[in-house]
Amino acid sequence: MNSIVIVCDTLRRDHCGPYHHGRPLDRVTGDAQQPWVVPTPNMDRLAEKGIVFDHAYCGSTPCMPARRDIYTGRYEFLERGWGPLEEDDLDLPRQISGPPNRSLTEQLREGNPVSYFITDHFHMWEQGAGNYHMGYTGFEFVRGHEADAWRTDPVEFPCPDSERGTKLERHFRNVHLTRKSEADYFAAQIFTKAAEWLEANHTHDNFYLHLDCFDPHEPWDPPEEYVKMFDLRGYDVERFIPQAPYDEWRKHMTEDQLKHVQACYAANVVLVDKWLGKLLDKMDELDLWRNTMLIFTTDHGTYNGDLGRTGKLQTHQYDAVSHIPFIVAYPHGGQGTRRQQLAQLVDIYPTVLRAAGKRCPDDRHGLDLTPVLENEHARFREYAISGMFGKSVTITDGRWALHQSPVAENQPLNWYGTCLAKFIPYDLGPYRDGRREVTDCSSWPTPTWLSDKAEDSGELVNLADRERGQLAKMRQALKETLTRLHAPAEQLERLGLAN
Repeated sequence: MNSIVIVCDTLRRDHCGPYHHGRPLDRVTGDAQQPWVVPTPNMDRLAEKGIVFDHAYCGSTPCMPARRDIYTGRYEFLERGWGPLEEDDLDLPRQISGPPNRSLTEQLREGNPVSYFITDHFHMWEQGAGNYHMGYTGFEFVRGHEADAWRTDPVEFPCPDSERGTKLERHFRNVHLTRKSEADYFAAQIFTKAAEWLEANHTHDNFYLHLDCFDPHEPWDPPEEYVKMFDLRGYDVERFIPQAPYDEWRKHMTEDQLKHVQACYAANVVLVDKWLGKLLDKMDELDLWRNTMLIFTTDHGTYNGDLGRTGKLQTHQYDAVSHIPFIVAYPHGGQGTRRQQLAQLVDIYPTVLRAAGKRCPDDRHGLDLTPVLENEHARFREYAISGMFGKSVTITDGRWALHQSPVAENQPLNWYGTCLAKFIPYDLGPYRDGRREVTDCSSWPTPTWLSDKAEDSGELVNLADRERGQLAKMRQALKETLTRLHAPAEQLERLGLAN
């Protein structure tokens, strides 16, 4: 069957209709959120066509590590941090379409399906991570988002004072010179180009279309009419903050300013949802639901007032970041249903390969979701894990979550692969024997944390001291999970799980 994978960057689960069920945000995830409902009729429409996973979790964070999870079916954070694909990575598009640099005629003659990539995620082509597109039959970049070094015209352009002289200034120059209507917004371009590609290419057998939409990642500058859905002032505020700091928000803004940031984020989600509808319309028009699996998800969430924070990183992978939307429209049943199994981004790899009729390589961490899609009672993984290289590691069974901090910060780590750390810095040694020694890698200053999400969905209370038995159980589960995944021994030693 055909496959379409849609990754919308930094999409909070509680802002998606299939998860908030029309409830105000403060009734979904707590009083750190505002009492407004975020309408996402097209996500709701997709949920009616598909299967909603209630317990889906990211793996490696942040943005590009999550993508390497998807592209390789392996948790990157156990071995390496942010970077490009390695030369020996068995990336998903090459597994589907075969070796690159051949004619389409030759590829099809060999029985390899067509793969295509559409993205405005500029990290996909920037130095330090920019080779994820190379395995596709074809690809298309939408230029100009966030810090994309594109337009250089020496013109005056509106830009928040806080962003003058930063890389985000590029974004405001780019959109000033290219954005004339809503159709020019990045999410609109992504889904419009996807619909056009389907129109021209839907007769290919077992095609794979991958959409990587940077929205609703910051900067948050949706059309003002969308902002006014949540804050009647629109952009007529004393201080417009297009990207919230990755920090405790009270250090940087007032409660009123936080509310406006939250309004701009919610508005960006609504914009994404509207243009998602253009792709779904084309699916309807071409009757593609009968032979196409569509996976809709994100790389991770973001703190949006939760735990007194905004942005990502900074601390453990609490629920606001790790618990993600994950919806699969599957041609062979399950329409309008939900699943309770623990899904992760690494599962996309084997699931898409099976849909394309391709064998999944050995030593993958991901699990094929097909049995779960076809049987709501199918057995699956017991635990999901997530983390960032060198930082704390999270494990959850869907109810209990353990965020295990390193207990031996001076324990050396190894960075497995040839690449250097160019976006998120690590002090790496020379490349020897397939790895680089990490000589300085400190973790978050947050202690090991145990949460009962059934009673405390916002993870506000640390039960590590009170629930010693449950803490021991989750630590043992983490040790067994990492051992089964053949995590490097130094990772277990650093987390105090070696013995």
